[in-house]
Amino acid sequence: MTKNDNCPNQTSPPRIVVVGGGIGGLTAAALLARRGANVTVFDSAIVPGGCASTFKRRGFTFDVGATQVAGLEPGGIHHRIFKQLEIDLPAATFCDPACAVFLPGETEPINVWRDREKWQQERQRQFPGSEPFWQLMGHLFRISWRFQSRDPVLPPRNLWDLWQLTKAVRPDTLLTLPFVFSTVGDALRWFGLENDDRLRTFLDLQLKLYSQVEAEETALLYAATALGVSQAPQGLYHLQGSMQVLSDRLVAALERDGGKLLMRHAVEQIDNEKNRVTGVRVRNLKTDTTFSETADIVVANVTVHDLVKLVSSQREGSIFFDMQGYRDRVEKMPSPSAAFVLYLGVKDAAIPENCPPHLQFFYDPNGPIAENNSLFISVSKPGDGRASNGKRTITASSFTDPRSWFNCADYDALKQSYTDSAIAKLSQFFNLNAETIVHIEAATPRTFVRFSGRDRGFVGGVGQRISTFGPFGFANRTPIENLWLVGDSTHPGEGTAGVSYSALTVVKQIVAQYDL
Repeated sequence: MTKNDNCPNQTSPPRIVVVGGGIGGLTAAALLARRGANVTVFDSAIVPGGCASTFKRRGFTFDVGATQVAGLEPGGIHHRIFKQLEIDLPAATFCDPACAVFLPGETEPINVWRDREKWQQERQRQFPGSEPFWQLMGHLFRISWRFQSRDPVLPPRNLWDLWQLTKAVRPDTLLTLPFVFSTVGDALRWFGLENDDRLRTFLDLQLKLYSQVEAEETALLYAATALGVSQAPQGLYHLQGSMQVLSDRLVAALERDGGKLLMRHAVEQIDNEKNRVTGVRVRNLKTDTTFSETADIVVANVTVHDLVKLVSSQREGSIFFDMQGYRDRVEKMPSPSAAFVLYLGVKDAAIPENCPPHLQFFYDPNGPIAENNSLFISVSKPGDGRASNGKRTITASSFTDPRSWFNCADYDALKQSYTDSAIAKLSQFFNLNAETIVHIEAATPRTFVRFSGRDRGFVGGVGQRISTFGPFGFANRTPIENLWLVGDSTHPGEGTAGVSYSALTVVKQIVAQYDL
C-alpha cells in the first residue's frame, strides 16, 4: 500500500488554506507550495511566527515565547525541512549548557551539558545512585529517536496511516512496548528513587517545560525524548538575529513557490458539508470586513480548543457526530498551561559573567511550580542581534493558571504584582536596578489571546500524560475529511522542532492523498 484510497479526482492543484502562520502552519504551507499546491495562509497577527515570533521595543528585539531551537543538526527536523525547501538554515550556536537549573536554596546550578559524558558526570555528582534511571532513559531515547526518524504516523487513523506506522517499526521498537503505560514516577519507584527530593524536583522542573505536567504524570517514553534531546549529536541552539529568522525564511520559501500569506486576517469559521471541508470564513482585521474562501483542504495551526470552536460555530445541524465526540474529549481534558512572561531590556552590567543562555529557578520547595514559583529564563548574547552593543535582553516566563487572569477583579494590579515579584526573584541572580534596567514589559494569558488568538492563552500544547501522548494523542487527521491539525496539540513539548514534525507528517499524508 503506497497511496491513500481517498484521493479525489481533480486535475488542478488542490486549493489549500492554512489557518495560522505559526511555525507549524508556515512549514506545512511552504512544503505544500513546493509540491505545487495552491496555498494561502491566514493569520490574525501583525507578524508571522506565532509563539516563535518577535517584537521590538526601544532598540531591543524580544523573542515572544520560544527562545531556543532543536533540530538544526544534520538529520534534524529543521535541517530536513530546509533541505527539502532548498533554503539555508539560519546561523546558530549551541546552547551549552542547555539549561542551568537552580533548586531552592542552592547557589550551584545543575548544568545540563550537551556532551554526553560531561552530562553523565554532572548527574552522577548531583544525584548519587540515580544512574540506572538515567541509563534506562537514554536507552529509551535512542530507540524512540530512531523510530521517530522513520516518520511514523501517530496515532494512525486509517489503513494508510497504519501502514506508515508499520514501516517505521523495527525489532528494537518492540523493546519500548513494556513502557507504553508507564510514567516517570513509575520509573523512579522501580529504582528506589521515589524519595529523592532533589532528583524529583529537577525532573519536575524540566518536564514541566516540555510535557506541561510534572514527573509523576509524564509518560515515560515521551520524557525519554524530552530529556535526551539536549545532548549530542542532537542539542539545543540559540539563533543569530532572533527566532523570527525561522518564520522569515519559511515565508520566503512559501512566496517563492507561489503561496500567499495574509496577515491581519482571522479565520472565524471552518465550513464543511457532509463532513467534508469546503472552505473558511475570514475577517480582514484591517478593514473589518468578512469573506469566504473555498478550499479542498484546510490545515489548522491552532490548539484543539480553538479547532472545535472554529468548527462548532457553524449553523445548527451541520455538526456531525464524530466531531461532537472529538469536542467532548477536548472539553474533558485537564486545562493546559498558560504563561506569564516578563521581557527586560538591560545594560550589560545586569548580566553576571559567564551567564548561561538559559536558566531555570525554583524558589519555594513547598509551593507549586506554577504561579510565579519558578522561572525559565533566556538571556541574549552579545552581538546576537537582539540588542545594541552594551545591552542585552532577559526573557523570564512562569506557568500560571489562566483562570486567575480572566476572573480577577483588578487585572492591572495582578499584572503589576507578578511583574514586581518576578523582578525581585530575578534580582537574586541578576544585577537589576534603576540604572541597569532600560525597558520592562510583561505578557499574560490575556496578551497571548489578543496577539496569538490561542484559547485562554494556552501555550506548550496538551499535557503529555499517558492518555494524551504519542499513540493516544490527537491525530493530524480530524473527524472532518480534509481538515488537518498541526502544531503543539499534535506534537507538543519540543518547541519549533515538534510543530515542524507535525507539519511534515501532515504534508506526507496530503501528498499521498493528492499524489503531489
